[in-house]
Formats: sequence, C-alpha cells, structure tokens
Amino acid sequence: MITEEAVLKALTNVDDPDLGKDLVTLNMIKDIKIDGLAVSFTVELTTPACPMKEMIRSACVNAVRIFVNKEAQVTVNMTARVNSNRKDGGAVLPNVKNIIAVASGKGGVGKSTVSTNLALALAQEGAKVGILDADIYGPSVPIMFGIQGERPMMRNVGEKGMIEPIERFGIKVMSIGLLVDEKQAVLWRGPMATSALRQFISDVYWDELDYLILDLPPGTGDIHLTLVQTVPVTGVVVVTTPQAVAMADAKKAMMMFKQGQINVPILGVVENMAYFTPAELPENKYYIFGKDGGKQLAEQFEVPFLGEVPIVQSIREGGDRGIPAVLNDDPASKDAFLHVAAEVARSVSMRNANLDPTRVLTIPA
Repeated sequence: MITEEAVLKALTNVDDPDLGKDLVTLNMIKDIKIDGLAVSFTVELTTPACPMKEMIRSACVNAVRIFVNKEAQVTVNMTARVNSNRKDGGAVLPNVKNIIAVASGKGGVGKSTVSTNLALALAQEGAKVGILDADIYGPSVPIMFGIQGERPMMRNVGEKGMIEPIERFGIKVMSIGLLVDEKQAVLWRGPMATSALRQFISDVYWDELDYLILDLPPGTGDIHLTLVQTVPVTGVVVVTTPQAVAMADAKKAMMMFKQGQINVPILGVVENMAYFTPAELPENKYYIFGKDGGKQLAEQFEVPFLGEVPIVQSIREGGDRGIPAVLNDDPASKDAFLHVAAEVARSVSMRNANLDPTRVLTIPA
C-alpha cells in the first residue's frame, strides 16, 4: 500500500538543482493524492519560467517508482509561486515581489528590446509582469508595445488618486512617452527627471506583480542612483553587444552596481546582436560583430551568462510595429528571448534564496 509518508520520503531524493535542497525541505510538494497505484501531487516551483521544469518532473516520477513502487502511476502537476526576498517593509511598491533593472553602458545595444521581450516571455509563462520605461529622455517602450498616443487614466486607491498603467499583451506599461507629445523633446534637468521617476514608482497603481521590469537609460547617472535609493532592486540584467566598445561601457555599468555603496546583485549578462541568421538559412550563424564577448564579460565578473539574441529582421520589424519578437512566429528570435527569460527567472530565484534581502539603499551625497 502506497502512503503519503512514503511518497514524501521518496521525494526527499529530488533536489531543486538551483537552490541545492530537496523539494520536501523547500516545501514545494503540495496536494498529494493516492488511489491504489495512482499517485498525484503538485510541485510548486519558485518561478513559472523555471528552465528545469521537465527535469524536475521526470525526477519526481522516477523517485516514486524507485523508492515506493515500480508499478506506481505517477502524475506530477507543475505550478509556481514566484518567490521574493524583500525585507524592506513594503513602503514602496508593496505588492511587487521582484524588481529587475535592465541596464547597459551605452545606447543602441537593444536594451529596450531585451526589456520588452523579457517582460512578455515571463508573462507567457504565467507570471504577473509590469514594465516601467525609466529612460526619461529617450522612451521607446510605447513604440515597442504599439501604444504611442495612448494616455493613462487616473483611479482612486483609498483616498489617493493614482495613475493607471496601460495594459498591453497582459503587461502593465508605464512610460514618460505616454504623458508627453512624442514630437517634443524632454528638456529636463536631472532633478526633474529623477522626480518623474519617483512619481512613476509611487503614484502609479502597479498592484500585484511577480516582476517589475525597469528599462533604464544608458550610462551611469542620476536615474540609476535615484532608482536604488527609491526601490529595493532585486537585481540587474546587463545588455551588451559583442563589440569591444560596447563591452567596455557595459563593464562600467556592472562596476557601478557592484561597488560597495550600491552593491546590487547582477543577475547576468545578455549578449544582443550576437550573430546574424538569414531567414532562408535558419541553421547558419554569422558572428559579424565578434563572438562570445558577452560570455567573456560574464566570466570576468563571475556572473551568469543569460544567453545570446541574434540579429534577425523579425526582431526589428516587431519592435517597429509594436508586436515584439516573443509574439512572432520566427523561432530564432522567439526561442532566444524565451531562453533569456527562463535564465533570468532562474537567477532571481537563486538570488532570493542565497543572498541578503533586497532593500532600499542609502548613498551618501
């Protein structure tokens, strides 16, 4: 006779490969049901985008058959509850579990493209996601989501009036580009730009989110410092291209976040425009800007390499038309972003399990 105790004992032999502990110790096993030889249970992962999902499922089935009964008919249901490691009291964005900043050392490396498709890929896996375009002077997220010219509404939350982000493709989106005339340049000094960023954080009704993606401006400046002093940033994704000049600037961004006063965890490096793949030759890769620059940068800083994104026409076209690559049928671009999103989610889970809690930083003037 199969018992719940025997099933749990068997599953202590299955580890989460990222968190380094067994599923029972991590309290991931839920709703065990036994009917003769039929055994079913749920594994509650720490992210719906877990890249190890099928490996864990297979290991659970094998564990029950090896340690309990080789004739067992095992059904494993996979769900997820995104973990968080916020210990800041929830003064800002109280219902947001993880805040991911996407940064680059220089412009033109595709940071907004990565931010947009990262948000969509996480949402496709079942996560609740928002994206904040923090590039005050050069907002491009409205174009990528096809919402240029739209204006957010106001709503009352308690006694406070708040801005309602625009929802597109299941993502909550906010950008300065939704509030100003797109034909006009934003001629603001630093304090005005940082004040706008704070307002987007405190006066926008983000509600409950598993991940809030922050598309940062290029470089290292006021916006970046204001961000870490305003919200508890879970970690940073750094975007670069393979060229030496892009990597040199990406290093500066990484050193900014790793230095003592800031010390925000770097979740990993994405290499954009890594290679060219012609539509008529989908198996061919031409490394026209050099090869493995992002991977070498990740190795140098001892952070995860999150993946390569190719140069393909569909990525550019999708961004221009407001239908990002993750929503297209082109497998080269879609699969690349889905892989990056899974690796980012994995890095977030490991960061929350193994590092100090996220917090708002105090930086001396």
